[in-house]
Amino acid sequence: MRSMSRYCLHECSNFADNCVPRSSSDRGEVFSMRWFGFGFNAFGQICVSDKPIKEGGSDVDKKVKVIPPTELSIRVDRKGSCAKTSQIRASWSRRASLHLDGARCVCLAGFHADVPNESCGISKEESRGCKDAYISESYLILSFPDRIESWDLQKKEKTPSWVMEVTSHEEGSEASLNLPLVSGGYIAQNPPFYRTLSPHLKAKSLALGAEHAILLSSSGAVYTWGLGSHGQLGHGGLGTEEEPRAVEALWGMPMRSVATGGWHSVCISDGGDLYVWGWNESGQLGLPSRGLRKALQQQSSQQAEAVCLDDSTSSLEEPQQGEEEVFISIQAFPALLDVTPSCEVRTVSCGSRHTAAVTTSGDLYTWGWGEYGQLGHRTLISSDEPKCVEFFSGQQMRVVDVVCGAWNTFAAVFKEEVACP
Repeated sequence: MRSMSRYCLHECSNFADNCVPRSSSDRGEVFSMRWFGFGFNAFGQICVSDKPIKEGGSDVDKKVKVIPPTELSIRVDRKGSCAKTSQIRASWSRRASLHLDGARCVCLAGFHADVPNESCGISKEESRGCKDAYISESYLILSFPDRIESWDLQKKEKTPSWVMEVTSHEEGSEASLNLPLVSGGYIAQNPPFYRTLSPHLKAKSLALGAEHAILLSSSGAVYTWGLGSHGQLGHGGLGTEEEPRAVEALWGMPMRSVATGGWHSVCISDGGDLYVWGWNESGQLGLPSRGLRKALQQQSSQQAEAVCLDDSTSSLEEPQQGEEEVFISIQAFPALLDVTPSCEVRTVSCGSRHTAAVTTSGDLYTWGWGEYGQLGHRTLISSDEPKCVEFFSGQQMRVVDVVCGAWNTFAAVFKEEVACP
């Protein structure tokens, strides 16, 4: 495994070193959290290939597509202690791993993160002490107890490009806020970074899409604003909203979590139901997509021609006479999506054109665009129906969290392990 340069600590060859004791039983059983990634990997943001692969007559160091879920490397410091990943943030070309136990810091993987002396800004030491992070394609935002820093990832400067002080009073009163939310407002993906929010919104969490935002208030109300050209605001139209506007279709149903993709939005109710709206061209809402079905039909026809199949052996059945399926390209109002009838949705995350949800039973479901393997089904096939990622359930792994990059997915799992001797 190649070094990830000064951003990250040294590789740990055995996951057993990362065991986290959870029980003092004589059997010595422990539970350890492990992170897996799959999907787009052109910059090594998931893993770096040991062996170059041939592509177009040239050697390519990194596999562009990681199709089977692959465990992320464990990192150890100079004292030999494992740096356990508490959380992951992802952009299109990079992954930021937050190590929040012991020496709090952030490690970057991906674009320019494995090229010595070609650093894209912050080092591990400069992030030490941070409590949260947020990454876009151009900037890394770090939250410290007394300040917020923005680092320009396109430059090699050794100082942050922007700093905002946070008083102890503000921090104490809103200690539960996570980036991009900060006291009195939020941090945008591009300058000007600090944007104010009305205190009447009582913001609890915030998710930023490509051109829109979705906010959850402390009362469980959902607000959206920004560009609405794909119905991603959920107000029934395709117009733009300059200021946060309540999603009236959800009024009276308290929500507990929100997420957004490139041009679609989702939220989870207090009862564990999942609501979706916005663009569905790739099936990212989990609703029937005409564009996706046509692409799959063309692919199936090409495969059939390749093996000289006749009409009687076609794998795609024509609809019965009188049957007409309703396809949805844009869902401008929130729609209830039945991910699985057996349990509730615990958490959800969105990529540019795919969605991933974790259920209370510890299963991971994904749907939408899958051309880079980001759905985790060991294929490159897209889907407009939620499907369980059997890789984890088949190995008795319980998924507890999921984070989507634009074209990839990262999942945190627990599995009972035997303690190290």
